[in-house]
Amino acid sequence: MLARINRNYVPAYWDDFFNDKFFNQLNSTNCNGNHPAVNVSEEDKVYTIEVAAPGIARKDFNLEIENDVLTISTEKKENEDEKKQNFLRREFNYQTFKRSFQLPESIDQEQIKATHEAGILTLTLPKKEEEVQKAPRQIEVK
Repeated sequence: MLARINRNYVPAYWDDFFNDKFFNQLNSTNCNGNHPAVNVSEEDKVYTIEVAAPGIARKDFNLEIENDVLTISTEKKENEDEKKQNFLRREFNYQTFKRSFQLPESIDQEQIKATHEAGILTLTLPKKEEEVQKAPRQIEVK
């Protein structure tokens, strides 16, 4: 029954949340039409972006920031050893993707770090010191 409801008549409560500038993807392209799954989380002092990219080596990633836009891309071509094999059927030999994110002003772009482990690319985007909310404190009335 729910599958038959027209989306035009049902409010999309989460649309506003994901229309935030930080979640806005720019120039998302991929040759095979698939985008890697991405998790974005926020903690007190950092944002974290995790990109699921199994089978892609650390050296194949390209990360760049231009005009406050973070672009994560990769291009993986077949190597010479694979060309020499006698395949009966071959469905993969080229992978590429590109994901871009508009960075908020609160990010300290000089301190962004990236790690790659077990098929997950993890980017840590620290917030600027002035943007980190300090814990509330009590003021004693004398």
